[in-house]
Amino acid sequence: MYQQPDRVTAQRWQFVDSPFAQQPALQLIYDTAPIGLAFLSPDCRYVHINQRLTEICGISVEDHIGRTVRDCVPALADAVEAIVASIMTTGEPVIGIEVTGQRADQNEERCWITYWHPLRAPTGEIVGVNVAAEEITERKRAEAELRTTLRNLRETQNSLIESEKLAALGRLVAGVAHEVNNPVGVSLTVASALEHKTATFLAESAHGDIRRSSLNDFVHATRDAAGQLVANLNRAAGLIQSFKQVAVDRSQSDQRTFDIGGLTEQLVTSLRAGMRRRDLKIKVDCEPDLTMSSYPGLYGQVLTNLFINSVTHAFPDSRSRAIGIKVCASGDHNVEVLFSDDGCGMSFNVRRQAFNPFFTTRRDQGCVGLGLHIVHNIVTQRLGGRIDVESDPDEGTRIQLVLPRVAPAELTVS
Repeated sequence: MYQQPDRVTAQRWQFVDSPFAQQPALQLIYDTAPIGLAFLSPDCRYVHINQRLTEICGISVEDHIGRTVRDCVPALADAVEAIVASIMTTGEPVIGIEVTGQRADQNEERCWITYWHPLRAPTGEIVGVNVAAEEITERKRAEAELRTTLRNLRETQNSLIESEKLAALGRLVAGVAHEVNNPVGVSLTVASALEHKTATFLAESAHGDIRRSSLNDFVHATRDAAGQLVANLNRAAGLIQSFKQVAVDRSQSDQRTFDIGGLTEQLVTSLRAGMRRRDLKIKVDCEPDLTMSSYPGLYGQVLTNLFINSVTHAFPDSRSRAIGIKVCASGDHNVEVLFSDDGCGMSFNVRRQAFNPFFTTRRDQGCVGLGLHIVHNIVTQRLGGRIDVESDPDEGTRIQLVLPRVAPAELTVS
């Protein structure tokens, strides 16, 4: 067990055996060092302090030399005495200790990082501890400001991402509403015509002068109208059902079991309804019975963003337009989704930044550059998969998703 020397021994070391009194060159280096330096005796008395330490700590050499740490800075005494005792016992340095406190001549809080090393006599005996202190107050303030800035940026980015998600869902809703309006409108027209024809037929029958030709016309018109009503209402019901499932999945983040092929076809039905470009061809090829235990709402968000990104960026001119979606098994534990288009493709510079947040080539058209960034985050951080993109100018774009059939239970917030 290390025993502290008595006061007489400490004072003898302090004023007679100090290496700085015997080596002027060492004294010069010590005093001109750019960091604060101090030498403590084994009983934690200040034997020497350099000029830099007096500057960064606001202390007076005269008030410290020969006095103990407990006398000079009682708030730090316990920590300093523990460090010195540890070094005296183990002989090992203690480095990277941050110290926070107030300067003697100021009220504001300061911060220093300190390094503690044993000083040995020629015989190998530890005779004291060298302390180096570097003020890091400004660095800590800068780090705190940077953390605040990053937190604000993250909050802003999350807000924009949520806005982009809502915008994508809004476009989907508007497209489905427009598409549903067509069969419903046709049904109303047919029903109105049938109502008029029925009223005419009833008027003729009331007078008792129904001819066979009139009866045949009424029967044929009723049959045709019924066929059109059934076809159009079934189409509207199918669109509503597809969108209903998509909306439920998009509004919930629960993990459930589903057939990714069937879900993909439902999503494409909803997306096709919102297409403004009627010359765009969509080919879907899904392997049957691909069951997953994952997050269908998140997968729907991915497919929606890929589709919107392709429609927005891939076809700037009148070239042929086609999008392909292929879903198939990838080994025993994964599913592969290939999303491709035959559009204008990407240059190397665009391709390497495609998943970066806020990168877009259509900012002048109101794009914010978060669509593919959201896709990348969902695929890699929430669905537990990976994503790759292949594209060259005038060669189209091919995006590969490899998703585990059983997604991670714990979701990472993007």
